[in-house]
Amino acid sequence: MLANLFIALREGLEASLVVGILIAYVTRIGRRDARGAIWLGVGLSVGTSLLIGYLLLQIDELPDIVFATLAGILSISACALVTWMVFWMAKTARNLKGNLETGIDKSLAGGTIGLVLLAFVSVGREGVETALFVWTAMQASGQSLLPFIGVVMGLGLAVGLGFAIYRGMVRLNLSTFFTWSGSLLIVLAGGVLTYGIHEFEEYYALPGNGALAFNVSQAIPEDSWYGSLLQGTIGFRPEMSWLQVIVWVLYVGITLTLFIRQARRKTPRVVTSPIDVVATAG
Repeated sequence: MLANLFIALREGLEASLVVGILIAYVTRIGRRDARGAIWLGVGLSVGTSLLIGYLLLQIDELPDIVFATLAGILSISACALVTWMVFWMAKTARNLKGNLETGIDKSLAGGTIGLVLLAFVSVGREGVETALFVWTAMQASGQSLLPFIGVVMGLGLAVGLGFAIYRGMVRLNLSTFFTWSGSLLIVLAGGVLTYGIHEFEEYYALPGNGALAFNVSQAIPEDSWYGSLLQGTIGFRPEMSWLQVIVWVLYVGITLTLFIRQARRKTPRVVTSPIDVVATAG
């Protein structure tokens, strides 16, 4: 639940800030009529994300070997997507506001369809990433209700916080927030990656199923609340193979080191204007 709440909060806040920039800019240039196109693009992106989430849930009905294969592929894909997005945000956040405003200018010159597409793509990538990552986290924890509650709570907090920032009611150091949340996302992504490795090992698509690094199932039962929490966050399982442990350590160690080095090259600033809300995220 906590992992999914955090994922939804992080990705939902990014999407809320993007929407805030788009709405603020068209309002500032006197094109309030364009806000409808923006909201249409946002609505389409939300609908697409929900559809992807629904389709992912249908995978559970497939035969075990097919499910394990798809789960492994989707887990590794989710890890790769999250890793790319974390580094992309850290690198381009300072220019995101300018890029979005330039995209709006071009879209307005060509018609409202371009503006719909701009909003759809800008928000949709966060939605797709959230749907994929949350599904893999749910599969890793073996639960569905609590993770779903976590997602709803996280999205609710993200929308509320994004609105408060847009209205100037909250001052938030987005640089610090995205640095710390990005670091935590990398740790969570490591857990998703090891879940994918586990699924491939189940049907011997990868070696190592019988080579256990440890077995602490007596001390940490897999069906206990703390066992589910560990599985749904850092990917810890009572029984883990050497391959899973090595992959987790290498991924988290290397990726987190590179991310922190990149983050340290940025100068943190505090949000002071709703219009500049994402310009400080880097």
